[in-house]
Amino acid sequence: MKKINWKTLLVSLVLVYSIAFIGSLFTSIDNSWYESIKPSITPPSFVFPIVWNILFFLIALSLYFAWTNSKKLDKKKLILIFGINLILNAFWSFLYFKMQNPLYAFFDLILIWISILGMIFVTYKINKKSSYLLVPYLLWVSFAGILNWMSIK
Repeated sequence: MKKINWKTLLVSLVLVYSIAFIGSLFTSIDNSWYESIKPSITPPSFVFPIVWNILFFLIALSLYFAWTNSKKLDKKKLILIFGINLILNAFWSFLYFKMQNPLYAFFDLILIWISILGMIFVTYKINKKSSYLLVPYLLWVSFAGILNWMSIK
């Protein structure tokens, strides 16, 4: 069993949760606009922060395992694909909640979904465990895509 690189693990967690925090600054579900477009199959509001915190933890672990098992060229790919994904993720909150534009958010969500597939593909070649940790993220974003689509008026 490989020794834990605590510094790299901490950097992975801080990086992922920092981007998540930026996205959360745009997320406000306590308004009449959201209530007027919210699909009937939307889970209760308390579910979202729980699920997203678990997913961001899994994303950070995935990044950690991939990073600690990668070569220099792979590290550049990881920075690119995880960076793109996290930026798109934060941007979705801006588009959906701040701009109140579910259509643009849906297009962003498609890019998020594609980037998750890219993350899974890139990490699978480096560390299979890293890629498996991203599957719940892909599934949740797929469900979020359905909710997003249903909220387009």
